[in-house]
Order: sequence, then structure tokens, then C-alpha cells
Amino acid sequence: MPNYLFDSLFAPHAQKENVFLHLSSGDSITYSGFVKLAARFANVLIDLGLEVGDRLAVQVEKSEYGLALYAACVQAGIVYLPLNTAYTVQELEYFIENSGATVLICDEAKSDTLTPLVRRLGVVLSTLGPTGQGRLQEVAQHASEHFVPVQRGPDDLVAILYTSGTTGRSKGAMISHKNLLSNARSLKVAWCFDETDVLLHALPVFHTHGLFVATNILLLAGGAMIFLPKFDLDAIFAHLPRATTMMGVPTFYTRLLSDKRLIKGSCAHMRLFVSGSAPLLNETHVQFRERTGHAILERYGMTETNMNTSNPYAGERRPGTVGFPLPDVELKITDPKTGDLLENGEIGQIEVRGANVFQGYWQMPEKTREELREDGFFITGDLGRKDEEGYIHIVGRNKDLIISGGYNIYPKEIETLLDEQVGVEESAVVGLPHSDFGETPVAFLVLKKGASVDLSKIDTVIAEQLASFKHPRKLIILDELPRNTMGKIQKNILREHYNDLFHAA
Repeated sequence: MPNYLFDSLFAPHAQKENVFLHLSSGDSITYSGFVKLAARFANVLIDLGLEVGDRLAVQVEKSEYGLALYAACVQAGIVYLPLNTAYTVQELEYFIENSGATVLICDEAKSDTLTPLVRRLGVVLSTLGPTGQGRLQEVAQHASEHFVPVQRGPDDLVAILYTSGTTGRSKGAMISHKNLLSNARSLKVAWCFDETDVLLHALPVFHTHGLFVATNILLLAGGAMIFLPKFDLDAIFAHLPRATTMMGVPTFYTRLLSDKRLIKGSCAHMRLFVSGSAPLLNETHVQFRERTGHAILERYGMTETNMNTSNPYAGERRPGTVGFPLPDVELKITDPKTGDLLENGEIGQIEVRGANVFQGYWQMPEKTREELREDGFFITGDLGRKDEEGYIHIVGRNKDLIISGGYNIYPKEIETLLDEQVGVEESAVVGLPHSDFGETPVAFLVLKKGASVDLSKIDTVIAEQLASFKHPRKLIILDELPRNTMGKIQKNILREHYNDLFHAA
């Protein structure tokens, strides 16, 4: 039976004996071995009572077994629901109830903690550990390594990915077979992946970056992955000589830059470093190129869309931009109030349309109508501009726009200036409530290791280069900025913590 995603990603490798996964233990798994493992899991999932269209919630540590669960769901027509391993019981309760998941697979170590929850919700619980221990694998060892994929078309759901939920309850983005395959095909070509590539994979696999972007591209290309449990500097440097490519978040690259082992020689075998999930500082881009000779390729994507834009593989990878729309993605900058198209150089909301764009939010039809236009354009919530050469610049999130005394203030403009100051490692600017202005900008600074700064001098620089209404009312030094697991700065936490800063103003 035709299965849109499985037939393209997994079925072509069923008889191949070349290595798909190099594991941190020193072992490896061939393509055919991986396909057989996935088939065993698919048979076990059916035995657990899951049917086509049912949701499977998965909260397990990164491993080849967890990855095989994804493949098992694809061929069995089960909707895969990967969950951050840091989520608490209370958070899991929302995701399970909202999705209607009937089975939860968790790490063995969390089984006792989650048992009361699954009993209360009437959910079947099974376990899977990072080395294969657990009830799921015990049963799978005796299951058939053959499974006939169920029929699934381009528009059938393959996964539900929950957004980070920084402004209320998380929304479940409904991802189809077509969404994933179209994007993987586009990126394979854009980034020149083929069967000779070895991807250094240190990303989590509960997020679209590590699970779908990285894995699906390599499956299409027929290359291999060095599959690390997490980002670890010693492990990265040990495996760099065997790799050709790496996908990471900005934190990966700043940590690499902090290590003296990062030199041109250590990256001699590499052809591509990709960064995403959070903005890359210009300074990081410049320093990495000076140290390694490689220009990091920055791209732009979302949970709801996978990848939308990319700096060119062959051409200028311009710091501070996310490049151009991918060939099969339409992107426009519009007025947030009217939806009218804006001219190049003007800041507005980013809208995208293409086969990569999700089908809507699970159980949230009103939210879907708010953000997904009838003509197929998705209102991303990001603010940006297109320069005269077509490069896309991300300015920030629409919700982060500061309106002070009637003036629009884009935090990115202030942050860019602050990041350039001597001694400043990075910054975040948020709007806080103010009795006179409605809200006013406040800047949070993280200093370079061992550095000290004169805040009055920074104030002077700001006064010289920015209009008075853009001046941060306060500069606050922090040890670090709050981030989520993918490295994105959580400005909502800063706003909540400092909400009463001007209460007496």
C-alpha cells in the first residue's frame, strides 16, 4: 500500500547494509537494521491497541530506539507526538489530554512518577530507555521485523508538534506527510546533501530541528549520522574528523568558540555548519569564520513550517540575515494591521505559503483561522524586512514589539547596538509596564567572562545613535538570559519577573 512519507524516506533503504547511525557507544546501525527495528516497534504499537490516526505521546531520552519509534509511527499511520524530556507531570497532563493520546511511552526512570497520571487519564503506559531497556523493547525483540505500511496520503497527519507556549497554552501544530517530505526534498538540494555526507547530530529529537530537518534530509540523501545523546564538547571534537556536516543552535557555536581545540585543522573534513532555532550573533558568525575558515549557514524555520528560508550554500552567507526563501516557499512582508504588502526595507510581519506549511492547530479552529489565511499564507508572528538584494532580516516577534508613548520600538535594533559594546556578550530588550508611557524598554545584559562595563558609557552610546524614545530606561546585568531547550531567549520570563519594576513610576 502507498505510504507517502515511508515510501520515500525508509522503504528505499530496507535492503541496504551501509551505516545509517554511528552511536556514541562505538556501535553502529545499518539502514536495513534500522528499518527492521522500526517494523518491530510498529507491530508492538499495534498490539498496544493503537490504530491509524491515533496519537502516540513519546517522552524518552535520545537514542536510536526513540528515532525508530518515529519511523514506526510513519508506517503504521499513527500520529507521532514527541515531547520535551524536561516537561513536568503537570505539563504532560495537558499535552496528553489535549491531543487525546491513548498511549504514552516514557523513560523507565519516569515510569513510577507517571503511573498515577496515566491511570487517571486512562492511558496505556510503556517504557523505553536510552540503551533499549524497558517494556517496549523487551516485547519488540520477539516481534516480527516485517510490517506492511498502511496507506497514507500527502495530507494525512504524521505528527503533532506543540509550540513552546510562551504566551499561554501550547498549540499543537498538525504536520502532514507532505509538509515533511516537501521540506526535506527542498533542503537536500539547497544544502547539497548526498550519500557521502556524515552529519554530526547532537540536537534533541523532540523538536523539528533534530527530528525532522536533520533526520529526513539524511534519509533522503542516504548518508549517515553520528548520533550523539547530547552536545558535549569532547564528543564533538572527537567526532569532527569523521563528519562532513553539523546542524546546531547558536549555543553550540559559542561553546565551540570557547574551546581552544576549534581551529581550521579540526574542521578540515567539514563542508557545512548550519545554525537555527534562535538568532546567531554577528560576532559569533565572524569569530567562527576567522577560527575555522567556515561561514555558518543560518536559516529560518518554525514548528509550524519546518524551514522557510536559508542563506545560500554557494554565495554570500550574510551575517544578521536568514537568507532567501526556499524555492518552494513564498514569503512576503505585510502590514500587521491591514495585511497589505510592504516595500523592501520596511518592517512588517512575515507571512509564508508553501507545501511545508502545517494544516492548522489541533483542537483550536479559532486560532487556526487567526494565523492561517484562507489563501494559504501563514502569519508567522515574526517581524522582519527584506533588503534590496532579497535577504530576509528577522527583527523579532510581533509580541515582542514595544509600543512606548505611541511609538513602535523594535528590540532587535537596540540589542544589535548593545551587543557591539565592549564587554557585552549578549543582550535582550523587553517592554515593561510604565504609568506614563504604557510600556518602556528595559535592556538586560550578559557580560563576557571576566569583563566589566561602565553602564553610563553605554547609555551615552545609545543616546548618540538612537532616538530618545528608544532608549532603555534601565540597563540590568544578569549572569545569563533565560532560554528554552533550543536556545531561544525566553523574554516572557524576563517580563514576568520584572513586571513591577516601574510600579511606583
